[in-house]
Formats: sequence, C-alpha cells, structure tokens
Amino acid sequence: MLSKFIKQLRLKNNFNQSFVAEHISVSRPTYLEIEKGTRDLTITEAQKLADLFGLSLDSLLNQNEIVTVVDDQKTVIKKHDDIRISIPQNNLEKFKQVLLYILTKVGSKPNIGETAIYKLLYFIDFDYYEKYEEQLIGAKYIRNNYGPTPVHFKTIVEKMIKDGQLESVSSKYFQYPQKKYLPKVSVNLSKLSGQEIAHIDDVLARLSGKSAKELTEYSHTDNPWMTKKSGEVLDYESVFYRDVAHSVRDNSHDQL
Repeated sequence: MLSKFIKQLRLKNNFNQSFVAEHISVSRPTYLEIEKGTRDLTITEAQKLADLFGLSLDSLLNQNEIVTVVDDQKTVIKKHDDIRISIPQNNLEKFKQVLLYILTKVGSKPNIGETAIYKLLYFIDFDYYEKYEEQLIGAKYIRNNYGPTPVHFKTIVEKMIKDGQLESVSSKYFQYPQKKYLPKVSVNLSKLSGQEIAHIDDVLARLSGKSAKELTEYSHTDNPWMTKKSGEVLDYESVFYRDVAHSVRDNSHDQL
C-alpha cells in the first residue's frame, strides 16, 4: 500500500508527522489520514513527498526506492533497497570518508550523537563553500525542525553499516536517547586534500564540544537555514550573506 510505503520512508528518514505535513502543506490530522490510507494524495502533494524523500514521482507512486549515482559522464540507475542519492559519485565517496573522519576524531565524545553529526556535516560543507567558493561534499540539506538535515544521511549510513564500515549504537546523553555511530574501518585520507582536512579539523575544534541543542540553536540563526521554509533545500550561495556570528571569512566564529 502506498500509505504504508510513505510511512516507512518517513520513519527511515527520521521525520516526524508534523514536519512532513508542513512540507506538503496539509495539517497533521490530514497527513495522518494519508498514512492510514483513508485519504488519497493529490498530485501536488505526491510530488512534494517524492522531492522530500529523494525519489521521482513515478518511483513514489510505484513504491520503488532507487539509487541514482551521477558522475560527469553518465547517470546510472538501478533498483534496490536504497533511496536515490543525488550527489556526484566522487562526492558520495567523500561523504563516507568525511563521516569516518568525524567519527574517528570526535565520535567517542558523549555529546556526538546523530543530531550533532548532522550539524557538523552541515557546517563543514557550508563553511567550506564560504571560504573557498567550491564544494567539499556538496550534499543536499533541508530545513528541518531540528536544524539543517542531510537528506541522504540515513541511506548512506545504512549502506555503510551493511558493508561493515560503521556500527550503530543506542545510548543516552543525560536523560535523552541518543544514536551513535562507531567507525569499523580506517579513513582513506587519500580521498581528502590537505586543505579539506585542515578545514574539517577547524570546524571540529570550534563546534564538536557543543551539545546537540547548542549546535541546533546556532544553526537556526545561520542565513542558509533562516531563509528557507520547512522542508526546503538549503542554498549554498546564501553563505555569502551570513552575519558576523556565522561567517568564517572574517574569523568571527569565536562569537558562538
């Protein structure tokens, strides 16, 4: 059933019902009817859901999850249990190595759970773009209630766990449940340049000591997040309109 498929996609991406309802411009009770199968989707709503989950409209309606890996020469599409990953193939590998690097460096810290990792990846990506006007990973982030969220994080991590590169661990940080990831393989540093490693180290030195709540609050006052509505994709170009509390070009990050 399409309703069950939509619910599975929502849970897989760790989205709450209110967030998805807002994204497709319906009330939460109306969205609950969609998940229960007592209300049909409009075409507009279906397209918004497909965009949110990284699927084509046909794939959503046919209940097929596909992965699309794109490089400079061709697009390869194949069906399996993963959501489409709409970032360049080289950047997909870089995403994995940056994540492994983060976890190797700071993953053992008690505050570094999944939510904190989301924010670290976001600031690594967007700060790099502001500094060098080019992408490091180039991942797609959307505005979520808890701050910038890398759309394909769940899919990539599930594949890494399946391939024996990561281990998922459930724990608690103070009284709150927390999901942590432990690296099971070494980082391939040949995939990262010296400039990229230095940049990642700088972001981790500045931000990895912050709690998930502090990182979320800080991201909520950053221009890329502030200029978008819930569920919309964040624009890399908006880093050039950051205030002094967030801009890394003027070295004002010490105001955090």
